[in-house]
Amino acid sequence: MSRLSNPKQKIIVILGPTASGKSDLCVKIALRLGSGQTSKKSARSGSALDWNGAEIISADSRQIYKGMDIGTGKITQKEMGDIPHHLLDVVNPKTKFDIVKYKKLAYRAIEDILYHKKIPIICGGTGFYIQAIVDNIIFPEVKSNNKLRKKLEKQPIEKLLQMLKKLDNERLKTVDQKNKRRVIRAVEIATILGKVPKLESNPKYDSLQIGIAINREKLKKNIKKRLEKRLKQGLITEVKKLHQQGVSWRKLIEFGLEYKFVTLYLRGKITKKQMTNQLEKSIWQYAKRQITWFKRDKRIKWVADQKEGEKLIKIFLKI
Repeated sequence: MSRLSNPKQKIIVILGPTASGKSDLCVKIALRLGSGQTSKKSARSGSALDWNGAEIISADSRQIYKGMDIGTGKITQKEMGDIPHHLLDVVNPKTKFDIVKYKKLAYRAIEDILYHKKIPIICGGTGFYIQAIVDNIIFPEVKSNNKLRKKLEKQPIEKLLQMLKKLDNERLKTVDQKNKRRVIRAVEIATILGKVPKLESNPKYDSLQIGIAINREKLKKNIKKRLEKRLKQGLITEVKKLHQQGVSWRKLIEFGLEYKFVTLYLRGKITKKQMTNQLEKSIWQYAKRQITWFKRDKRIKWVADQKEGEKLIKIFLKI
């Protein structure tokens, strides 16, 4: 099929809850796509698709930050397997960063990968980031009101949700009610504009979304095992270092999960045992919210292993 009849270029998305093995699967698939075998098949089949490998773009709202490695489970250089990775370590954690900036950087990376005739693989678990790319969501252009935001940040999330309900009950139904930063932004926009505009979308790319299906008991065990590993790797030291480099305690708490509970421990608010127990519980709750978010999108194809994923990709890329 020619590009004239199908102008949208193709991207692959591999997603799933935390601790489901996304990074590992993405690298394995990228290595397979770069093996050269599938390229020859594509040429023989007469497909107009001409590419020479794949590159990975992170869709993780915390891995974008420099120095936040152990707590976010950031892939190491060795684990990358020589596959280029994008949108890791690009922002100072003291800097304000939002989904609009992420989308701009992600699209820039996608276009660069496509220009070099490679397949972009979006890899991550931040559902809203992925949706912004897949659906090309157009966000309302409302500048931050720092004075208003500071007032809102002092409010408990329950109060903020009540405010959003009064301002725009429809937005309340769609916002991530556990994510204080997103709730604050929704309240901020609704306060300034009267209500939050419905997000417009017009997909720019032809995308295949592959979700990692994993048994919940296995996922729970993965979370526990991974947390133990991160603590041994120096998670507490990482949080201390970030604070020493100028990241405020408040900012670290806002990053949530590992950074929140380690900060509470370092400030003497909870014991080490409480930190571990509460963190494990919170990560599990976060994983369940991720699953709920992804299950709403019926376009996602769920796979149990690499073989199933590769089969879908071959059909999608016509190889």
